[in-house]
Amino acid sequence: MSKKSNLFLFLKALIILGLILILLIPAMLISNLIDERESLRSEAVVEVSGKWAHDQNLVGPYLSIPYYNENGKASEKCFLQVMPENLKITGDVTTETLHRGIYDVVVYHSNLKITGNFSKKDFKDIPLEELCLERAILSMGITDLRGIENQLDIQLGDQNYRFEAGLYNQDVVSGDGIHAIVNLEDTCSTDDSLLNNIPFSMSLSLKGSEQLMISPIGGNTDVNLHSNWNNPSFTGDFLTSDKEIRKDGFDAHWKMMHLNRDFPQSWNSHEKNFFPQHTTFGVTFLLPVDGYQKATRCVKYSILFTTITFLVFFFVEILRKKRVHPLQYLLVGVALIVFYTLLVSLSEYLAFNLAYILAALATIILITLYSKAVLKSWAQGGFVGGVLVVLYGYLFTIIQLQDYALLAGSIFIFIILGVVMFFSRKVDWYNLNGGGKDEGNTPPPPAIQ
Repeated sequence: MSKKSNLFLFLKALIILGLILILLIPAMLISNLIDERESLRSEAVVEVSGKWAHDQNLVGPYLSIPYYNENGKASEKCFLQVMPENLKITGDVTTETLHRGIYDVVVYHSNLKITGNFSKKDFKDIPLEELCLERAILSMGITDLRGIENQLDIQLGDQNYRFEAGLYNQDVVSGDGIHAIVNLEDTCSTDDSLLNNIPFSMSLSLKGSEQLMISPIGGNTDVNLHSNWNNPSFTGDFLTSDKEIRKDGFDAHWKMMHLNRDFPQSWNSHEKNFFPQHTTFGVTFLLPVDGYQKATRCVKYSILFTTITFLVFFFVEILRKKRVHPLQYLLVGVALIVFYTLLVSLSEYLAFNLAYILAALATIILITLYSKAVLKSWAQGGFVGGVLVVLYGYLFTIIQLQDYALLAGSIFIFIILGVVMFFSRKVDWYNLNGGGKDEGNTPPPPAIQ
């Protein structure tokens, strides 16, 4: 082959490389499109949650006992914060799926039974006569008060109290909640101690969206939840002690001690504040929809798919003496890119795996038929289609993996590189006129002057 022909192939290779780089632009735009669609779904969740109730975090109940601390000339009102010695929560959580456009949002109703007790406390540094025991505050933090579905009363000792909306102070929970003014004068004893084993119990019907979290404020915290949701994600600072996930729902049990967390059972808010709401555990009610994340992972392989497909056409040009115009390369590359938009759009209505199969099948058929027309051969068009089947099949395997996706992807790229090197090992790039075989007539490199 003449030097002019070699120069032509060299320029052709540069053009193909340029096309690959140009096709990165729409691939990036598709990646942005996926982020935008995912953002729209998040907005739909926020909108539905705003009308229903947001995810909930329960903190309490706990006691805040006021007293007055002399600070120079003024008396400053302070609080003695007391957490329950034992806290037990049992409940049923029933989920349902609401719709906002094409998006689904998981919401829930929960019926919780909350019991426990406050145990005997000794406070030698604060005399009992300085504590406003008749005006103690029993509080409970609830993230979104719109989720409360019943009138809340609590049985504390032998007295029944009704909760009011709002928190009396923000020293324990920074946010929304409920409170009740309780009288603790009868709980004092003559040995400068108080709260001698006061039991409490209450029922709470609470609705929310996507997540239910609980703060382990008890010296011993024991939580049992039963739900009809079969795709839970147990999250937070503590793992479940025991769990069972079935087709018709799950049962989960958490148990922990006060030594497992980073705040004490009681403290003086004048000296230091702790915020138990930042230590939580619970469950997220996940929708089995991860199409956007999987589609994003697919787009990351777009440059590999385009490069391999273009290499197939380029080697067919060299070894089979076919001519493929750069515009035809470009059309094939656009078809490869359109696969991702087709995948995203289908996955919003269908299961992701089915959407992937349909989008890949449509793309493979389109490019195979076009390759047959361009290369004037069913065999060579079928070869291109076979390569695409392998590519999309392996990508489908990779995106199903979690822990081994990077390893599988790296091995795949290495294998592809090995295949390309194997089939190009005998190509005489200096003398392609010999049908791609090395005839031993490769001109020696020019001598160094």
